[in-house]
Amino acid sequence: TTPSWEGRKHHRMESMLSKLRSTVSNVASRAASDAVGFASQVSNYLPGNPVTREYEVTAHIASAGPGLYWKIYKGYKKSTKQDAAIFVFEKRLLDKWDKQEREQMIEKLRKGVSQLTRIRHPQVLTVQHPLEESRETLAFATEPVLASLANILGSTENMPQQIPSVLKDYKLFDVEIKYGLVQVSEGLAFLHNSVKSVHRNICPENIVVNHEGTWKLFGFDYVVANSSPADQPPFWSFEEYDSKKQPTSQPNLNYLAPEYALTHSLDAAADLYPLGVLIYAIFNEGRPLFNNHDDFSVFKKNCCELKNPSSLKINSIPEGLRDQVRLLLNATPQLRPDALQLTKIPYFDDVGVKTLNYLDQMFQWDNMQKSQFYKSLPTILPQMPHRIAVYRIVPSMVKECINPTMIPFVLPVILQVAERATKEEFIQHILPYLKPIMKITDPVQVMLLLMQKMELLLGKTPPEDVKSDVLPMLYRSLECDTQQIQELCLSIIPSCAQLVEHSAMKNALLPRIKKLCLGTSYLSVRVNCLVCVGKILEHLDKWLVMDDVFPFMQSVPSREAPVVMAIVGIFKVALTHKKLGISKEILANKVLPFLFPLSIENSLSPTQHSSIMTLIKDMIERVESEHSIKLEQLNSIKDEQKALQKAMPSTTPNNDNPSISSNGSNNSFLNPNPDLEKVFTGLGMDNKPSTISNNTTAVMKASTPSPTASTLSLQDKQRMATQATVGENLRKQPPLLPSPPPPANSIIKSPTSNTKNLTGTLITNNMNSMTNGNGAPSPGLAMTNNVMNMNMLNTSMNSMSGTGFPVQMSTPSIMGGGMMQQTQNLGGMSSPMGSISTMNSMNTINSMSNMNSMNAINTMNTLRSPVPQKAQNLSAFDSLLPQQSRAPSMIQMGTSMTSPGMSNMSIRMMSPMQPMNTMIGTGNTPGQQPFKPLSSSDISDFLGL
Repeated sequence: TTPSWEGRKHHRMESMLSKLRSTVSNVASRAASDAVGFASQVSNYLPGNPVTREYEVTAHIASAGPGLYWKIYKGYKKSTKQDAAIFVFEKRLLDKWDKQEREQMIEKLRKGVSQLTRIRHPQVLTVQHPLEESRETLAFATEPVLASLANILGSTENMPQQIPSVLKDYKLFDVEIKYGLVQVSEGLAFLHNSVKSVHRNICPENIVVNHEGTWKLFGFDYVVANSSPADQPPFWSFEEYDSKKQPTSQPNLNYLAPEYALTHSLDAAADLYPLGVLIYAIFNEGRPLFNNHDDFSVFKKNCCELKNPSSLKINSIPEGLRDQVRLLLNATPQLRPDALQLTKIPYFDDVGVKTLNYLDQMFQWDNMQKSQFYKSLPTILPQMPHRIAVYRIVPSMVKECINPTMIPFVLPVILQVAERATKEEFIQHILPYLKPIMKITDPVQVMLLLMQKMELLLGKTPPEDVKSDVLPMLYRSLECDTQQIQELCLSIIPSCAQLVEHSAMKNALLPRIKKLCLGTSYLSVRVNCLVCVGKILEHLDKWLVMDDVFPFMQSVPSREAPVVMAIVGIFKVALTHKKLGISKEILANKVLPFLFPLSIENSLSPTQHSSIMTLIKDMIERVESEHSIKLEQLNSIKDEQKALQKAMPSTTPNNDNPSISSNGSNNSFLNPNPDLEKVFTGLGMDNKPSTISNNTTAVMKASTPSPTASTLSLQDKQRMATQATVGENLRKQPPLLPSPPPPANSIIKSPTSNTKNLTGTLITNNMNSMTNGNGAPSPGLAMTNNVMNMNMLNTSMNSMSGTGFPVQMSTPSIMGGGMMQQTQNLGGMSSPMGSISTMNSMNTINSMSNMNSMNAINTMNTLRSPVPQKAQNLSAFDSLLPQQSRAPSMIQMGTSMTSPGMSNMSIRMMSPMQPMNTMIGTGNTPGQQPFKPLSSSDISDFLGL
């Protein structure tokens, strides 16, 4: 089993390694092929040619020249990023030629580029970099080029496999044809009259259309210069057509003048015949008048037909140009119109042609002439083809932007063209020219025009360009001093607010709006600022609105009705918007105190005042509803917590009372809140009557020994026996009820109820024992009775001391017929004695189970061997009642007659709790001042609430 498992493992590892090797090899081969493809692509462009040092080649776009041998590439100059076209001739195209013809052809190409470089004219292709030659190529750079006219008419030789999209379905408009022919004619006129040369090869291959749509002469490879002196008529030498040579090494036979076959002479008219054939080809989908198939004999035959021009089928040519074409195609050179005469025929008297011609001659005009033309141009634009407007008119307008004073005249034209342009055309051909204009602040008309077309700019400008160029222009507009520009800018900002980042909104846009609102002296601008803020609220952060916008509202200096309503609108949007909302705290503390004064402005109309009051009422209702819900939730939480605490069984551990069992016999002290609530019984603050019967039952239950322990020590048994005895005594006693308030003119009267009052019985016994029947107190008997009675009460009260619950006792003092309660704290806890009645004390006793008997024994031991205790400092309560001399109380007289061990035990008997105003009465003692009644705040302070 082990060898087979290892074999499978080895096979699996081999499979994984083979897959890894295959993947790596595929990736490496793919990378190598990509590198080779890229290298071959670069080598196909400009292999080793010096032009590549200064120009970057990007794409093959067209072809031109004799035989369309020149490949045209799109590129740019590396140093200046200026667009350019790179013409490349690959020598390998002539590999099949005879060596001599090959050298002659290359020499002609060199000569043609050299002639092109020297000739400078608007209708001649402009050379940016002269010819550079390498072992494999010839190359030079010119102005940006679209294609040759031959490519536009359908010839695709030496073109890229995938035709550029701009040339697909490319059709020449009538105005393009008209003005193109005018441009070619002007170029020929310049060549004949100024340069004194004959081109000899006018054909679609040698007419190049630049990126603006201008037709320009190219292909000066067969040009013949004037050989006569300057003071004599020009003379051009004639060169015979050699049918034995390569056709592309000689002028295009389909466009060659008939003089080559008939008169064997050469003059300027030899360039006008091919112009007539060119016009015919343009209106016949690129087909020439005769297709000679590179055969000179066929050419001769066709030239004979030219002697009768009326027989030519040229009906496809427009009627206004047809007669002039017949003259151009005439076999007699002297009958042909020259180039300048051709440009002045009525056919070219077109508004579009004139417009384009004016644009080309604009550099010759002054500013006044230019401004008049630019003002009329917007009415002409609808008649112009869109392509002409984008590629021809806009670049001409941009050239005038170097003069700031002319920008207000040309900018409307650019923006009008931008409205008709697609988004791609706008981004590629118009936006690059508008970016520098957006930074201009003087003259102010520029900024005003851009503000008026801001919807157009925002709709077609990419978001990143909006952030980098459009928004900074808006910021500058807000800082402008022109009211119209400010108002336009404020009306535009809400439409582009979603493009503004939060940091820019907080630190750039909003501070400028606030500054403008506070600093402007125009009411309309201030109102527009507030309206703008209200519209962009949804794009702001909630805390930005609360911390920045709301304080800004309060700082607005004026209180005119439009300003007030704009402010109210902002608050209304903030109140109703789901994203924002205003909290009840903000509404109650900031918004409502600000809106109420606005509602009583005298400038308001009744409708406006009603609108403000409606908003204020809505805010008040929201505050009321939200806070009511919150209070209900808080109260329900409190009720749930109380119910949960009552339902939870738990015990309170006490190391001092080990007799407390774990079965929950002492649960009544785990949650003291219900007992503390009963403190207010008798003060008129609790509507629930308390009864003593429940307490008696609780004491009876608490006095029952717990049988949980299996083995009890002797001390435990003694304690349980004492507890049972105390419980039995308590069960025999009748229920204790609170006594009614005593009358003002009596000290204490016996309760009328049949129920025995333990407190009253003890007081009566003490008084009887002290008076000794004759009104004179008996010290020994008083002491004995006091000790016994207090021992009984102390035994019951001390049973509560181990629980940690405060226990107080009060002894009535006879002062002028009124009952006073003196406060003393037993067990080390400070609490108001007068707030606990006999009923509450008994309720507390009811909660004692296992430690009552033990505390009773401890109390007896304390009486036998008293331990001195430190008296509590209760001076803080002296200010609650008026100071006056008091007669010694019963317990004080009893204490003075007890032994020294009893002197520090201030035990006072508890009396039934009565309302404070009934317990403090007016005595009959002469000179005694009435006691001060306690208010509800005094009671709260007294109780520590």
